Amino acid sequence: MSAVNTLSSNELMEMENQYGAHNYHPIPVVIAKGEGVHVWDVEGKQYYDFLSSYSAVNQGHCHPKIVQTLKDQAENLTLTSRAFYNDVLGVYEKFITEYFGFEKVLPMNTGAEAVETAIKVCRKWAYEKKGIARDQAKIIVCENNFHGRTTTIISFSNDPDNGNFGPYTAGFERIPYNDLEALKAALEDTNVAGFLVEPIQGEAGVMVPEEGYLKAASELCRSKNVLFIADEVQTGIARTGKLLAVDHENIRPDVLILGKAISGGVYPVSAVLADDHIMEVIRPGQHGSTFGGNPLGAKVAIAALEVIKDEKLAENAQKLGELFRERMNHMIEKTALVRLVRGKGLLNAIVINDSEDSSTAWDICVKLKDNGLLAKPTHGNIIRFAPPLVMTEEQLHECCDIIEKTILNWV
Repeated sequence: MSAVNTLSSNELMEMENQYGAHNYHPIPVVIAKGEGVHVWDVEGKQYYDFLSSYSAVNQGHCHPKIVQTLKDQAENLTLTSRAFYNDVLGVYEKFITEYFGFEKVLPMNTGAEAVETAIKVCRKWAYEKKGIARDQAKIIVCENNFHGRTTTIISFSNDPDNGNFGPYTAGFERIPYNDLEALKAALEDTNVAGFLVEPIQGEAGVMVPEEGYLKAASELCRSKNVLFIADEVQTGIARTGKLLAVDHENIRPDVLILGKAISGGVYPVSAVLADDHIMEVIRPGQHGSTFGGNPLGAKVAIAALEVIKDEKLAENAQKLGELFRERMNHMIEKTALVRLVRGKGLLNAIVINDSEDSSTAWDICVKLKDNGLLAKPTHGNIIRFAPPLVMTEEQLHECCDIIEKTILNWV
């Protein structure tokens, strides 16, 4: 592959460092091309992508069907705003509501926007349907959550990196994740409107709750007339081996939040889905987005969701996830460096036997990059592994070989 420009990786990284705000700490690689499970840097070196843009490219990089859909629609109509109807939005809304089994969708652009939308819908429902006194509604969230980076969302985060952004938004109660007794106690407050939860906590290090936790939590919420809100921005769209992570426990949330892979990483699209009795509290002028529901994003999302079913990517994620954890568990038997592996489908993580403030996990990821595989640490000593779901069994084994070589030869 030839370089797309005359600048080297070092020059491009320095350019970002000089002119961009330092709000990320990337692995030192400059990607210039992506196709399927592979990416290439500007010098032409090929890598396996084992992060999938934080699970946004479940369908693989530059999936030809999705990209062609983008091109075709871009030549016809890209944006009208919601001041007018367009000839794609209604088709998309019918498609996505039937696809996930809900009566209404509110289309947005980013995951954080979708979470903010769900919060607004939940609060408005609480005042107009449940009868909670105005401005008294509370939403229960979990410790170590990650739902985005807006001011309201970081207001209920306990991540220390979210300091010095106050004053913060009130109206949230944080409880331990995977703790039904804590949830039960919190639900005794009659001002509780909703429980916002990630079925698997991705940014926290792929924390998988005990089997039955989500189902019991949803039933507790139902018994108290509290909305069970599932944030599936990272776990949804086949990542965990089912279309949705809540499908592992046969749960239908009251409100479903989607983003990332809903458009295959080709264009920003997110969505909040709920039934009429919840969504009808939103009326004209009360919530919106200039780009939300635009024809370009709507067409891309339809194509991306069709790819998930047509290529049976949930089934592939389930099968390959089991193989990956089996390989990692065999590796762990041979080294004291890795403590455990955990995950569901192709959302997995290994825990390095070191402290959170150690650089070992980062150093391992840099070495993995040198060996042809891209991953990123989270919470210091955890490495998340989430390849595109189009990966083959042969490719998965090749990637496991790279990981084992890197870990077992670590000094």
